[in-house]
Amino acid sequence: MEIIAGTAQLREFVANARRSGKRVAFVPTMGNLHEGHLTLARDACKHGGLVVASIFVNRLQFAPDEDFDRYPRTFEADCRGLASCGVDVLFAPDEQTLYPQPQTYRIQPPALADDLEGSFRPGFFHGVCTVVAKLFNMVQPDVALFGKKDYQQLMIVSDMVRQLAMPVEIIRGETVRAADGLALSSRNGYLSPKDRERAPALYAELSQLAAALKAGRRDYAALESSICHNLLEKQWQVDYVAVRKQSDLQSPSQTDGALVILAAARLGTTRLIDNLEVWL
Repeated sequence: MEIIAGTAQLREFVANARRSGKRVAFVPTMGNLHEGHLTLARDACKHGGLVVASIFVNRLQFAPDEDFDRYPRTFEADCRGLASCGVDVLFAPDEQTLYPQPQTYRIQPPALADDLEGSFRPGFFHGVCTVVAKLFNMVQPDVALFGKKDYQQLMIVSDMVRQLAMPVEIIRGETVRAADGLALSSRNGYLSPKDRERAPALYAELSQLAAALKAGRRDYAALESSICHNLLEKQWQVDYVAVRKQSDLQSPSQTDGALVILAAARLGTTRLIDNLEVWL
C-alpha cells in the first residue's frame, strides 16, 4: 500500500491508474479504524481497480467544546488494517495540505443539516460537506463508500453529490455491529468497562420500537417518548429518538412504509448514535 501525503502526488497516482483503465473507489475516514471501516475498504475492492482510503481528522466538523484534540489517532494500526483489506493508496494529508489557508469557502447544506444531529452539533454538516467536497476534488473517485451507521451524514452527502452534479456514485455500507448489537464506532473506545456492558441497550430499544412499528403501531410520537423514557431509566442522557422516512428523513405519514429510527444518547461521557431501517 502506497502512503501519500501530498495532493499532487495523489493526483498523479490516480491519473496513472485511469490511464490504465482502472476505476477509482474511495473510502474517506478519520482513522481509528474498526471493522466497519475495514468492511467498507474490502467492499471498495469490488467497485474499483484502484482503491484509495483517506485518514484525516477534520477540525471543521468539531465544535470548540468537542473532542478534536482527544479523538483517537491510531495511524500505524490503521495502515496495517487498510493494507490487509487490499487498499492501494492511503491519502494521509496534514491540515496544511487540506487547508493551506483559512477555509472561508464552505458548503452550505440544506435545512436537514440543522435537524437531528445538526440540532445538537451546530455546524457539523457544514464541516463534513466541505471536507468531503475537497477530498472528492483531490481523489476524483468514480465511487465513494459511506456507512449507514452515520445515516443522516450519508443522506446529506448523497444529496450534495446529486445536486452539485459531482461525478461520484455513493455506495452505502451496512452498519457493522458487535455480537451484542452495539454499532461499531471509533468513539466506543471512550466507554468505561461498565458503560460498555450497558451500551447495547440503545440498539435493543431501537429494535423494540421497530417491532412495534411492524406490529402496526403508528403513534410515532408516543413510541419515541416511550423509548426515551426507557433509556432515561437506564441512566442514559437522550438527545433524540426519531422515526423518519428513509427517503428524506422527514416525519412520516401513517401510510409510509420505508422508515428509519434514529437515536443519539450519552452513556457516561460518551455520546453514541445509532439507527435502524424498518420496512412495513
